[in-house]
Amino acid sequence: MNGQVNTLLVYAALNFGMLVALSAVLYAAPSPLLNPAAVPFGVRVPPDKVRAAVVEEQRHHYRGAILVAAAIVTVLASALGAALGTLTAGAAGSLLLCALAAALWVRAHRGIARAKADGGWYEHARQGTVMDTSLRTDPVRFPWYWTVPALVVIAVSTAAGVIVYPGLPDHISMPRRSAGGTVYESYPTTVWTAFGLVLCQVLLTLVVAAVVAGLLRARADLDVARPAAGAARYRRYLVFTARSMMGIAALLNLMLLGLSALMWSDTRSTPMTWAVTGVPLVAVLAVVACLTLRVGPAGSRLRAPAAEEDTGLVPRDDDRFWRGAGTVYVNAEDPAVLVPKRVGIGWTVNLGNPRVLVATASLLAVAVGAAVVRAVL
Repeated sequence: MNGQVNTLLVYAALNFGMLVALSAVLYAAPSPLLNPAAVPFGVRVPPDKVRAAVVEEQRHHYRGAILVAAAIVTVLASALGAALGTLTAGAAGSLLLCALAAALWVRAHRGIARAKADGGWYEHARQGTVMDTSLRTDPVRFPWYWTVPALVVIAVSTAAGVIVYPGLPDHISMPRRSAGGTVYESYPTTVWTAFGLVLCQVLLTLVVAAVVAGLLRARADLDVARPAAGAARYRRYLVFTARSMMGIAALLNLMLLGLSALMWSDTRSTPMTWAVTGVPLVAVLAVVACLTLRVGPAGSRLRAPAAEEDTGLVPRDDDRFWRGAGTVYVNAEDPAVLVPKRVGIGWTVNLGNPRVLVATASLLAVAVGAAVVRAVL
């Protein structure tokens, strides 16, 4: 009886924690903590309109609706998840909250855009753009030293795999999540199955390194009012972000090393699995939280290196290039592949760039081809 009660409490706590964390993120989504202040709800506004009444009103309506919906969904999903002994209720509740947040975001976006057009916010503003050419001639260097931890974990994983491989049984078991919980499936022991997670480490590190290299060359969204200070701040932002991403790659590699050890030793302990996966993921969340609180979108929370005279310019009104309530950038005339996000922290791709379209089509073709080959074989 006690075991059953404990199981119910565990599922209730997991569903509750999942939904509370998501609700907190959705509630904070419109704040300058997670979005550039100059584009509330994805709408470009002049600096003197960042705290306009209509902007504050839309934030108030969005957050009020999110709070009410989050309270109702969290209670119902936590109770249902505990009764059924599954995390599916929490996942369904999360999808429902995300859909509601998207609808509220679109409504707020349209309200601010309408007020901006009706009020002529940009009619008398001196619009401009600024570019730091030194980001091309003297770019921020790739953080090679910060790749060492990820490479060391890969080396340790490879060495451990080589040592234990001769003593592995003919079949090894790999965990898989299902509706009824975690199940273990047996596979013939081969180099590919035994070293599968090690190969994932290598692929993960290469992908993260490639992304970092691309971000260091991405187009910068600099402060047109104080371009020199903005360029210096953006360089510090790139350094922080690049190092953090390589640190995250090392933490994820460490998680994969732990999962490999569990697979090689045929350990099926749930607490051990939670520890091996949970500790690195918590560390990753800590790194992300540090970036959010200390650095901010595009380095907005970093201190400017020196005072600079205001140019009197405001950022160019480029709303026509942003679709999906400020989430999708489409500009065929812009040669940039990566541009700073309007919604959230980081960068997004320019879907109007032919190179992005070709790369996307190639990836889809490879995915479809792999699915067809797997189905035939």
